[in-house]
Amino acid sequence: MPAIADILSSLEKEHRLRTIPEFNNKGTIDLSSNDYLSLGSHCHEFKEEFMDRFGDADFSSSASRLLSTKQKYHAQLEAFLEQLYGKPSLLFNSGYHANVGCIGALTLPSTLFVCDKLIHASIVDGLKISGSEFKRFHHNDIIKLRKILEASALNYERIIIVVESIYSMDGDEAPLTELVKLKKEFPNVLLYVDEAHAFGVRGTRGLGITEEKRIINDIDIIIGTFGKAAASAGAFAVCSTEMKSLLINTARPFIFSTALPPVNIAWSLMMTEKIIEMSAARQQLISLSRQFSHRLEEISGKPTGSTSQIIGYLTGNAEAAISLGNILRENGFLAMPIRRPTVPPGGERIRFSLSADLDISLLEPLFNILSHNPLCDDLRVYFPK
Repeated sequence: MPAIADILSSLEKEHRLRTIPEFNNKGTIDLSSNDYLSLGSHCHEFKEEFMDRFGDADFSSSASRLLSTKQKYHAQLEAFLEQLYGKPSLLFNSGYHANVGCIGALTLPSTLFVCDKLIHASIVDGLKISGSEFKRFHHNDIIKLRKILEASALNYERIIIVVESIYSMDGDEAPLTELVKLKKEFPNVLLYVDEAHAFGVRGTRGLGITEEKRIINDIDIIIGTFGKAAASAGAFAVCSTEMKSLLINTARPFIFSTALPPVNIAWSLMMTEKIIEMSAARQQLISLSRQFSHRLEEISGKPTGSTSQIIGYLTGNAEAAISLGNILRENGFLAMPIRRPTVPPGGERIRFSLSADLDISLLEPLFNILSHNPLCDDLRVYFPK
C-alpha cells in the first residue's frame, strides 16, 4: 500500500494536489460561486426581515428528524414545497445526503439504475455505497438508453433512469422531454432528476427545468438544493406520498443525521419565498449566460455546449487550468480550475459560474486575457464519452 506521502507527491506531480483556498475578495469579481440569483451577495439586506419573522428559531435541532421536538419550520418548509410542486417533499441536510439517501432507499430487490455517464459524484457514491445494480449510458444518448431499457425491462421489477437537469461541469441540459416520452413506453421505468443547478434559476417560479418543461408530474423523484441559488444550505426530495414514507424509513442519511437547525430551515423558507418572485433575475441570468457563452465561443472558435449559467473553458490539462486560473485571479477574476477526479482526463477546465447581478461590461478585461492567452491556440474540443 502506498504511503500517504507518496500519494500526496503523486498528486502534486499531476497538478492535482488541492488545498483549501484563502481568498481576499476585495476588488475581485467572483465567477466561481453558485450564488446564481445573487441572493447570497445581499443576505445582509434581509436580516431585519428575518428576525421579525423567525426570531424564535432555535440554533440547534439537537436530534435527528425522527427524534427532534424542534421541527416547526421543517414542517412549514416541506408544506410550502408541497404547495409549489403539488407533491410531498422531504428535507435533507445537503444535496450529497439527499442523493446518497434516496439512491440507497430505492436500492430494492429487482431494481436496476440506468444513469447518465456524467451524473454527480453524490449519485455515484450512493450507488456504490448501497451496492446498487446499475448501468451507464453515454451523456444524453437517448438511443443508447433505449437499447438498455429494451434489453433490461423484462428482467427487473423496476428500472430507474437517473439524470441531472443541468450538468454541473458542462452546463448543458438533459433532454427531459424525450426522457419522459421514453419512460412512458415502459411501465416499470421511473425517472429521477437532480435539479441542483436548476432550482431557483429556471421555470416560471424557479422550480427548475421540470417546471419549465411542465413535466413535474411525470418525474418520480426530484432533488433540489438550497445551497446554490437559494443562498442557504440543505436539500429536498419531491416524490409521491408512498415514496416519502419509504425515504423516512430507509434513507440512512435522513435517519442517522442530526437535523439542520430550525434557524437554517427558516432561512431556506424565506429564501424560497423570495425565489419564486424573482423572474426578472432569472431572465437577466439567462441573457447574461448567453452573452458570456457567445464571447467564449468567439475567442476559442469552439462551442461551449452550455445552455445555462455554468460555462466551461477547456484547457485540456491540469497545469494549464491552474496557470490560467492564477492569471485570472491576478487580474481580479476568481475562476477556479477544475481537475480530475471532478472531470475526466482531458476535461480540465476553468468553470465559470455566473450570477444574475453580474455586469458583463466589467468582464472585458477577462475576455481580453483569454483572447491573448496561448492556451487559446491549443484548446482541445472535449466530448465526454
